[in-house]
Amino acid sequence: MNKVTVLGSLNVDTILRFKRFPKPGETLPLAGKSIAGGGKGANQAIAAARAGAQTTFIGKVGQDQEGEFMTHQLTASGVDDRYVLHSDAANTGSAFILLDNSSENRILIDGGTNQQVSPTDVEAAQEAIVDSDFLVAQFETPVAATVRGFELAHAAGKRTILNPAPATKTVPRELLAVTDLIIPNETETETLTGVAVTDEYSMVQGAEKLQALGVQNVIITVGSKGAFWMRGPEHGFVPAYKVHAVDTTAAGDTFIGALSAVLTPDFSNLAEAVRWANRASSLAVQHLGAQPSIPTKAEIDAAERI
Repeated sequence: MNKVTVLGSLNVDTILRFKRFPKPGETLPLAGKSIAGGGKGANQAIAAARAGAQTTFIGKVGQDQEGEFMTHQLTASGVDDRYVLHSDAANTGSAFILLDNSSENRILIDGGTNQQVSPTDVEAAQEAIVDSDFLVAQFETPVAATVRGFELAHAAGKRTILNPAPATKTVPRELLAVTDLIIPNETETETLTGVAVTDEYSMVQGAEKLQALGVQNVIITVGSKGAFWMRGPEHGFVPAYKVHAVDTTAAGDTFIGALSAVLTPDFSNLAEAVRWANRASSLAVQHLGAQPSIPTKAEIDAAERI
């Protein structure tokens, strides 16, 4: 069983469903509204825990009901929340997810306390970091905190996984220097490298540019098509499982969390881990809501045998 620590965001998601996105000035009725736990960090931690990893979370919530709700979401899935701090300086993060009948989503985020996570907060969780096989982070919390976390992990000989989302054109060199595996989607890859990901050849180009920035292990996720991986000079493409998607909100986060649960620290099983993570993601998109849709290890294993 891998030990995984996730540094990241916690958001309460409000999901608004409708037939199609309204045109400018147009009013349309909702087909449904629901509330669920979310935030890329929390999603990835819950995915890792449900996939079998011993998981710890580093983050921050407000002194509000939403904060209590989010810590409950973590602990209910077996995530250790001892390093989730409570702050009265801001509200717990929130997200508004707009979902149409084609399962395409658009997301608006209020970072709240996620934006208050500091390098000092991360240092307070050093014990968890050095006891982990992997430290996972995204860009929904301040980059300075992630840099410090990755530095602590590397100093202890631990592996780091960076999900550069939301996309940003520049990633600090000092962060890339302590990143062992980077996992962007096709849009984030283009933002980081200038390479438009349209086929496997362009995936190779994009991955090589990421390697040139200092990260030798790369996975580029391409939604319903699958995922491309590169480890040093080796690379390959793992097709996605074909399913009927209902909500793609947590697909990428489920992929990353499940991957971290089964990946070996030397990355020798990268292709196999990508295939297993693809299966986990394919199960998640068949259900509504981010965290409610994330499958357990038993569900992933059972689906693999079909």
